[in-house]
Amino acid sequence: MSDPVVVLDPRRAWGLVVLRGVMALLFGLFSLIWPEITVLAFALLFGIYALADGIGLLMDAFRNPDKSNRGIRIAGGVLGIVAGILAIAWPGLTVLALAVIIGVWAIITGFTEMAAAFRLRKQIENEILLGLAGLVSVIFGVVVLAWPLAGAVTIAAIIGIFALVYGVVLIGLGIRLRTLVRA
Repeated sequence: MSDPVVVLDPRRAWGLVVLRGVMALLFGLFSLIWPEITVLAFALLFGIYALADGIGLLMDAFRNPDKSNRGIRIAGGVLGIVAGILAIAWPGLTVLALAVIIGVWAIITGFTEMAAAFRLRKQIENEILLGLAGLVSVIFGVVVLAWPLAGAVTIAAIIGIFALVYGVVLIGLGIRLRTLVRA
């Protein structure tokens, strides 16, 4: 049995696609013009999410008749609420913690890629590219750890660039859908 196919009706969809593209463009511009504010907004959104998720886990722990993992759900709920409150109360600290996690992750990933390139040097060609990718990852991680706020702002800028490109593509798609309606 095959899944039903959803058919896009361009007569109705083009306006919403263009609107989504414009919203993505605005978000991208906002992220590039005010990356510090964008990063703090992400931290606050994470705090709201963690708080709501923690409350949901606690509600599930006490409502669900399955008591086998109630303790884990209670612990997860309490941790989510605490993380949410901390992220909302101190969004700057949340941004720094995230930047440190990303920096450490990049360094570990980079060293594993360099080690893999060294081990694979006799089995594949151009393993140097994997080693270089690892080196770039290590350098990025060190830079982020040395200047965590700059790393977080850079991440916001990358998200902003993505949103700009995505918005342009969506607007182009919406315009294309509109021309199909007229044709």
